[in-house]
Amino acid sequence: MMNVKVLTLFPTFFDSFKETSIIKRALDKGSVHFEAINFRDYTLDKHNNVDDTICGGGAGMLLACQPIVDAIKANRTPDSKVVMLSPQGKKLDQKLVHELARNDDIILLCGHYEGFDERIRDYVDEEVSIGDFVLTGGEPAALVVSDAIIRLRDGVIRSDSHEDDSFENGLLEYPQYTRPVAFEGKMVPDVLMSGHHENIRKWRLKESLRKTYLRRPDLLETRKLNEEEHKFLQEIIEEEKQSR
Repeated sequence: MMNVKVLTLFPTFFDSFKETSIIKRALDKGSVHFEAINFRDYTLDKHNNVDDTICGGGAGMLLACQPIVDAIKANRTPDSKVVMLSPQGKKLDQKLVHELARNDDIILLCGHYEGFDERIRDYVDEEVSIGDFVLTGGEPAALVVSDAIIRLRDGVIRSDSHEDDSFENGLLEYPQYTRPVAFEGKMVPDVLMSGHHENIRKWRLKESLRKTYLRRPDLLETRKLNEEEHKFLQEIIEEEKQSR
Protein backbone atom coordinates (compact mmCIF):
# COMPACT_ATOMS: atom_id res chain seq x y z
CA MET A 1 0.00 0.00 0.00
CA MET A 2 1.15 3.52 -0.76
CA ASN A 3 0.87 6.06 2.03
CA VAL A 4 0.62 9.70 0.86
CA LYS A 5 0.65 12.52 3.39
CA VAL A 6 0.29 16.15 2.35
CA LEU A 7 1.47 18.81 4.80
CA THR A 8 -0.58 21.92 4.10
CA LEU A 9 -2.30 24.95 5.54
CA PHE A 10 -5.50 23.96 3.71
CA PRO A 11 -6.36 20.26 4.20
CA THR A 12 -9.95 20.75 2.97
CA PHE A 13 -8.47 21.64 -0.45
CA PHE A 14 -8.05 17.89 -0.98
CA ASP A 15 -11.56 16.76 0.06
CA SER A 16 -12.99 16.48 -3.46
CA PHE A 17 -9.80 14.77 -4.68
CA LYS A 18 -10.35 11.96 -2.18
CA GLU A 19 -14.00 11.53 -3.20
CA THR A 20 -13.61 11.37 -6.97
CA SER A 21 -13.31 8.59 -9.53
CA ILE A 22 -10.16 6.47 -9.64
CA ILE A 23 -8.63 8.01 -6.52
CA LYS A 24 -11.71 7.28 -4.43
CA ARG A 25 -11.76 3.66 -5.63
CA ALA A 26 -8.08 3.27 -4.79
CA LEU A 27 -8.68 4.61 -1.29
CA ASP A 28 -11.75 2.43 -0.77
CA LYS A 29 -9.84 -0.68 -1.91
CA GLY A 30 -6.97 0.08 0.45
CA SER A 31 -4.44 0.34 -2.38
CA VAL A 32 -3.57 3.84 -1.17
CA HIS A 33 -3.88 5.81 2.04
CA PHE A 34 -4.12 9.58 1.54
CA GLU A 35 -4.08 12.14 4.33
CA ALA A 36 -3.94 15.93 4.31
CA ILE A 37 -2.37 17.26 7.52
CA ASN A 38 -2.53 20.86 8.70
CA PHE A 39 0.94 21.90 9.75
CA ARG A 40 -0.61 24.76 11.72
CA ASP A 41 -1.43 22.07 14.30
CA TYR A 42 2.28 21.84 15.07
CA THR A 43 3.02 25.50 15.77
CA LEU A 44 4.18 26.52 19.23
CA ASP A 45 3.30 30.16 18.57
CA LYS A 46 0.73 31.42 21.07
CA HIS A 47 -1.16 33.14 18.22
CA ASN A 48 -1.13 29.95 16.12
CA ASN A 49 1.04 31.57 13.47
CA VAL A 50 3.21 29.53 11.10
CA ASP A 51 4.85 32.44 9.29
CA ASP A 52 6.94 35.50 10.08
CA THR A 53 8.49 38.54 8.42
CA ILE A 54 11.52 38.13 6.16
CA CYS A 55 14.92 38.81 7.69
CA GLY A 56 16.61 41.70 5.89
CA GLY A 57 13.28 43.04 4.68
CA GLY A 58 11.05 42.22 1.77
CA ALA A 59 7.40 41.94 0.87
CA GLY A 60 5.20 39.22 2.32
CA MET A 61 5.68 36.56 4.96
CA LEU A 62 7.75 33.40 5.07
CA LEU A 63 6.86 29.97 6.47
CA ALA A 64 8.86 29.47 9.67
CA CYS A 65 11.05 26.51 10.57
CA GLN A 66 9.49 25.28 13.79
CA PRO A 67 5.96 24.27 12.71
CA ILE A 68 7.07 22.87 9.34
CA VAL A 69 10.03 20.90 10.68
CA ASP A 70 8.02 19.55 13.60
CA ALA A 71 5.25 18.46 11.21
CA ILE A 72 7.79 16.64 9.04
CA LYS A 73 9.40 14.93 12.02
CA ALA A 74 6.05 13.86 13.45
CA ASN A 75 4.85 12.28 10.22
CA ARG A 76 7.93 10.80 8.60
CA THR A 77 8.99 7.20 9.04
CA PRO A 78 12.32 5.56 8.20
CA ASP A 79 10.82 4.76 4.78
CA SER A 80 9.41 8.22 4.07
CA LYS A 81 10.46 10.35 1.11
CA VAL A 82 9.78 14.02 1.87
CA VAL A 83 9.13 16.11 -1.22
CA MET A 84 8.89 19.90 -1.16
CA LEU A 85 6.68 21.40 -3.88
CA SER A 86 8.73 24.35 -5.07
CA PRO A 87 9.33 26.30 -8.31
CA GLN A 88 13.04 25.75 -7.57
CA GLY A 89 12.66 21.97 -7.76
CA LYS A 90 13.31 19.39 -10.44
CA LYS A 91 10.68 19.69 -13.14
CA LEU A 92 8.09 16.92 -13.00
CA ASP A 93 7.99 14.55 -15.95
CA GLN A 94 6.81 10.98 -16.38
CA LYS A 95 10.23 9.56 -15.53
CA LEU A 96 10.21 11.41 -12.21
CA VAL A 97 6.60 10.34 -11.61
CA HIS A 98 7.69 6.70 -11.90
CA GLU A 99 10.57 7.31 -9.49
CA LEU A 100 8.25 8.88 -6.92
CA ALA A 101 5.61 6.18 -7.38
CA ARG A 102 8.08 3.53 -6.29
CA ASN A 103 7.99 4.94 -2.75
CA ASP A 104 5.56 3.31 -0.34
CA ASP A 105 5.57 6.33 1.98
CA ILE A 106 5.70 9.84 0.59
CA ILE A 107 5.20 13.22 2.25
CA LEU A 108 4.38 16.23 0.07
CA LEU A 109 5.12 19.63 1.58
CA CYS A 110 3.04 22.57 0.32
CA GLY A 111 4.39 26.09 0.49
CA HIS A 112 2.45 29.32 0.88
CA TYR A 113 3.03 33.05 1.31
CA GLU A 114 6.53 33.91 0.00
CA GLY A 115 7.78 30.36 0.45
CA PHE A 116 9.92 28.55 3.03
CA ASP A 117 12.63 29.55 5.44
CA GLU A 118 15.72 28.24 3.62
CA ARG A 119 16.68 26.00 6.56
CA ILE A 120 13.55 23.86 6.04
CA ARG A 121 15.21 22.48 2.91
CA ASP A 122 17.63 20.56 5.13
CA TYR A 123 14.71 18.35 6.22
CA VAL A 124 13.40 17.33 2.80
CA ASP A 125 14.72 14.68 0.40
CA GLU A 126 13.76 16.28 -2.90
CA GLU A 127 12.21 19.39 -4.40
CA VAL A 128 9.76 19.09 -7.29
CA SER A 129 8.24 21.71 -9.58
CA ILE A 130 5.29 21.08 -11.89
CA GLY A 131 6.36 23.84 -14.27
CA ASP A 132 7.95 27.22 -14.77
CA PHE A 133 5.18 29.27 -13.22
CA VAL A 134 4.17 30.38 -9.73
CA LEU A 135 1.04 29.30 -7.83
CA THR A 136 -0.58 30.85 -4.76
CA GLY A 137 0.43 27.73 -2.85
CA GLY A 138 1.73 24.20 -3.22
CA GLU A 139 -1.68 22.55 -2.96
CA PRO A 140 -2.49 22.39 -6.71
CA ALA A 141 1.00 21.00 -7.32
CA ALA A 142 0.49 18.38 -4.61
CA LEU A 143 -2.76 17.34 -6.32
CA VAL A 144 -0.94 16.92 -9.62
CA VAL A 145 1.87 14.85 -8.07
CA SER A 146 -0.54 12.74 -6.00
CA ASP A 147 -2.77 11.94 -8.97
CA ALA A 148 0.19 11.10 -11.20
CA ILE A 149 1.86 8.72 -8.75
CA ILE A 150 -1.26 7.06 -7.33
CA ARG A 151 -2.53 5.95 -10.75
CA LEU A 152 0.71 4.02 -11.34
CA ARG A 153 0.41 1.90 -8.22
CA ASP A 154 -0.61 -1.75 -8.51
CA GLY A 155 -4.33 -2.27 -8.12
CA VAL A 156 -5.32 1.31 -8.94
CA ILE A 157 -5.78 0.97 -12.70
CA ARG A 158 -4.83 -1.81 -15.10
CA SER A 159 -1.23 -1.47 -16.27
CA ASP A 160 -2.27 -1.62 -19.94
CA SER A 161 -4.41 1.47 -19.31
CA HIS A 162 -1.32 3.63 -18.78
CA GLU A 163 1.46 1.83 -20.66
CA ASP A 164 0.59 3.66 -23.91
CA ASP A 165 0.00 7.04 -22.27
CA SER A 166 1.81 10.07 -23.59
CA PHE A 167 5.43 10.22 -22.31
CA GLU A 168 5.45 6.59 -21.12
CA ASN A 169 7.67 5.57 -24.06
CA GLY A 170 9.05 9.02 -24.82
CA LEU A 171 6.35 9.78 -27.40
CA LEU A 172 2.94 11.41 -27.38
CA GLU A 173 0.01 9.01 -27.46
CA TYR A 174 -1.46 8.00 -30.81
CA PRO A 175 -4.95 9.23 -31.85
CA GLN A 176 -7.86 7.21 -30.46
CA TYR A 177 -11.48 6.86 -31.58
CA THR A 178 -14.76 5.30 -30.50
CA ARG A 179 -18.11 4.72 -32.21
CA PRO A 180 -19.87 5.92 -34.29
CA VAL A 181 -17.47 5.16 -37.14
CA ALA A 182 -18.81 8.19 -39.02
CA PHE A 183 -19.52 11.50 -37.28
CA GLU A 184 -20.37 14.64 -39.28
CA GLY A 185 -18.36 13.29 -42.18
CA LYS A 186 -15.32 12.49 -40.06
CA MET A 187 -14.36 8.81 -40.16
CA VAL A 188 -12.53 6.40 -37.90
CA PRO A 189 -9.45 5.26 -39.87
CA ASP A 190 -10.17 2.02 -41.70
CA VAL A 191 -7.16 0.23 -40.23
CA LEU A 192 -8.64 0.49 -36.72
CA MET A 193 -11.76 -1.36 -37.86
CA SER A 194 -9.83 -4.01 -39.80
CA GLY A 195 -9.13 -6.38 -36.92
CA HIS A 196 -5.54 -6.77 -38.20
CA HIS A 197 -3.56 -6.34 -34.99
CA GLU A 198 -0.12 -5.93 -36.58
CA ASN A 199 -1.35 -3.25 -38.99
CA ILE A 200 -3.06 -1.49 -36.09
CA ARG A 201 0.16 -1.61 -34.06
CA LYS A 202 2.16 -0.10 -36.93
CA TRP A 203 -0.45 2.61 -37.54
CA ARG A 204 -0.50 3.56 -33.87
CA LEU A 205 3.28 3.71 -33.68
CA LYS A 206 3.54 5.86 -36.79
CA GLU A 207 0.78 8.23 -35.67
CA SER A 208 2.37 8.48 -32.24
CA LEU A 209 5.60 9.51 -33.94
CA ARG A 210 3.68 11.95 -36.14
CA LYS A 211 2.03 13.66 -33.17
CA THR A 212 5.36 13.91 -31.39
CA TYR A 213 7.12 15.26 -34.48
CA LEU A 214 4.44 17.93 -35.03
CA ARG A 215 3.70 18.92 -31.43
CA ARG A 216 6.73 18.03 -29.30
CA PRO A 217 9.75 17.58 -31.56
CA ASP A 218 11.99 18.18 -28.55
CA LEU A 219 11.06 14.71 -27.28
CA LEU A 220 12.54 13.12 -30.38
CA GLU A 221 15.88 14.83 -29.77
CA THR A 222 16.55 12.69 -26.71
CA ARG A 223 14.87 9.44 -27.81
CA LYS A 224 16.84 6.72 -29.54
CA LEU A 225 14.70 5.42 -32.40
CA ASN A 226 14.79 1.82 -33.48
CA GLU A 227 14.94 0.89 -37.17
CA GLU A 228 11.17 0.72 -37.59
CA GLU A 229 10.61 4.05 -35.84
CA HIS A 230 13.34 5.74 -37.87
CA LYS A 231 11.72 4.48 -41.10
CA PHE A 232 8.29 5.75 -40.03
CA LEU A 233 9.70 9.12 -39.02
CA GLN A 234 11.34 9.61 -42.41
CA GLU A 235 8.02 8.77 -44.08
CA ILE A 236 6.25 11.27 -41.83
CA ILE A 237 8.72 14.06 -42.62
CA GLU A 238 8.19 13.50 -46.36
CA GLU A 239 4.40 13.29 -45.97
CA GLU A 240 4.28 16.51 -43.97
CA LYS A 241 6.46 18.31 -46.54
CA GLN A 242 4.12 17.22 -49.33
CA SER A 243 1.02 18.31 -47.44
CA ARG A 244 2.22 21.91 -47.04
